[in-house]
Amino acid sequence: MAKKEFAVFGLGEFGSSIAVTLEESGCQVLAVDSREDRVQNISEYVTHAACANVADQAVVRSFGVQNMDGVIVGIGENLESSIMATICAKECGVPYVLAKANSDMHAAVLKKVGADQVIFPEKATGIRLGRNLASGNFLDTIELSKKFSMVEIEVPSKWIGKSIRELNLRKKGINIIARKGDLEDIVLIVDPDRIIEGQETFIIIGSNKDLERELL
Repeated sequence: MAKKEFAVFGLGEFGSSIAVTLEESGCQVLAVDSREDRVQNISEYVTHAACANVADQAVVRSFGVQNMDGVIVGIGENLESSIMATICAKECGVPYVLAKANSDMHAAVLKKVGADQVIFPEKATGIRLGRNLASGNFLDTIELSKKFSMVEIEVPSKWIGKSIRELNLRKKGINIIARKGDLEDIVLIVDPDRIIEGQETFIIIGSNKDLERELL
């Protein structure tokens, strides 16, 4: 199977992290920034690195992005460059463009010019940390949508000594999808009649409203 290919435009913390993670995951990565120091810092960790202006369509096309699986636009400090890089990537025929936004207005413009997905990294991190801190027993939270989340949680004390069937969680809008074993392995098939013990960790999914009602 051919390796997936991605280009990352903008090598701040967000772009650099994505570029290195994609490379470590077995993808081929082209990392591009207008700052030479950023390009030099990442060059040994990605397939290719280049110093260039990605707001220029001719430059973007010269990288062969039209043959890649996707482009990540991680430019945050320059609104115009972020928008132009997104436009250039889509006009070159890139099938998937993920762009970083710093504000609702920025996000609206990026979507308007063709971005397939727009994310707010700082906002997403803030939401996850806020929920983890507020709940106390949430180990991690992944927001699936504005209304639904998947959480990793240490079992509430009120669950201990009861079975999943006895708790009747599905009728409460909550589904347990996995349990972490003693060696941090993931157990996907959870016995509904097994008695829950203390200090267990479950991965569950549900609406934010139901999760807060049952777990907080």
